[in-house]
Amino acid sequence: MSFTSMGEAHRRIADFLNRFSEAVSTQDGASLKSLLSVSSNSSLLLSLADDLNLYQDWSRLVKQAERNSHTLGEILVPHLRCVQSYRSGRFVEAYAAFEKSANAFLQEFRNWETAWAVEAMHVVAHEIRILAELADKELASLGKNPEKLQGAGSFLMKVFGSLAGKGPKRVGALYVTCQLFKAYFKLGTVHLCRSVIRSIETAKFFDFEEFPSSDKVTYMYYTGRLEVYNENFVAADQKLTYALMHCNSRHEANLRMILKYLIPVKLSIGILPKMSLLDKFHLTEYTNIVKALKQGDLRLLRRALQEHEDQFLRTGVYLVLEKLELQVYQRLVKKIYIFQKQKDPSKAHQIKLDVIVKALKWLEIDMDVDEVECMMAILIYKNLMKGYFAHKSKVVVLSKQEPFPKLNGKPVSS
Repeated sequence: MSFTSMGEAHRRIADFLNRFSEAVSTQDGASLKSLLSVSSNSSLLLSLADDLNLYQDWSRLVKQAERNSHTLGEILVPHLRCVQSYRSGRFVEAYAAFEKSANAFLQEFRNWETAWAVEAMHVVAHEIRILAELADKELASLGKNPEKLQGAGSFLMKVFGSLAGKGPKRVGALYVTCQLFKAYFKLGTVHLCRSVIRSIETAKFFDFEEFPSSDKVTYMYYTGRLEVYNENFVAADQKLTYALMHCNSRHEANLRMILKYLIPVKLSIGILPKMSLLDKFHLTEYTNIVKALKQGDLRLLRRALQEHEDQFLRTGVYLVLEKLELQVYQRLVKKIYIFQKQKDPSKAHQIKLDVIVKALKWLEIDMDVDEVECMMAILIYKNLMKGYFAHKSKVVVLSKQEPFPKLNGKPVSS
């Protein structure tokens, strides 16, 4: 390599160190966060990695930069090593280096009285999660235990603790909470979200409306998913609807993510989406499910669940959708009722169980009279039908007033 190339590398490394030092000394959070974002693949950090590989005595330059702060080197040395390792695709090394840098940065952050570096701390929180995920993929490919994301979760809890106070930094707590949610959902340890949620929702010094809009949307999205997981569909509806209504309309990918969970919730409380909505957001996996509910077609519902089973299992909504069978049964009986009413209004409310058995057989669903009677009993118990049985004549007698109550936004189980 020529002396000019070495000199240029020296100059650019020194320039990066000066920019970092100046951002800290002048409390310029906007400049600082761009210098910390390793996974952004910015041209600045990509070229810096090449310079560090060329000019290998860069640690001496860091020592010179330490004049302004004796702890600056504790942040910068591992940070620059992380940049090098990330550029080379060595993500386990990159994570280990970034973790050291992040802990040193957090120590400094705690000493700063104002909130000037909150956005920079957000970048650190985001980066440690992303790097941990990449490191875990690398470890898994080597047949080793992927445990870095768990370690990142522990670090994020420390960051949350430094923000969750009465001072001006508390405005940054919700962003870190959302990073924790992402880590816990990835790890399958969603129960750990509860303690963080309690801290946000019960602390008197947190005013939810003070948080940035994007953080509130993300928070409602993840807490809504938790409510789906716990089958609290009314709460899930409220949280996911909030996320949808406040999400930036230009962010179609985010809107689609919210709808993937909101649609099953809406279906479970008796609200069907328009087909145009499913088409617009490419959510056609729900098309036949909606059709099945409208038509009372149990066969169509089961086929749709089978066709998209893997997808529904991955998102965790399969069991929610499977429980829609009760609504489909209700719709089937309602169609029979409407048909009988057209033929003989005086006897419309008396439906023979044999007729329901025949309708199910036409749909290739094999159920005998006793099984159908059991299902009708469930529908009555769940308040999806009003009526009673005439056991001797094997007839379900429907109420003449509102025989098929609407859910009105309440889940079937209520």
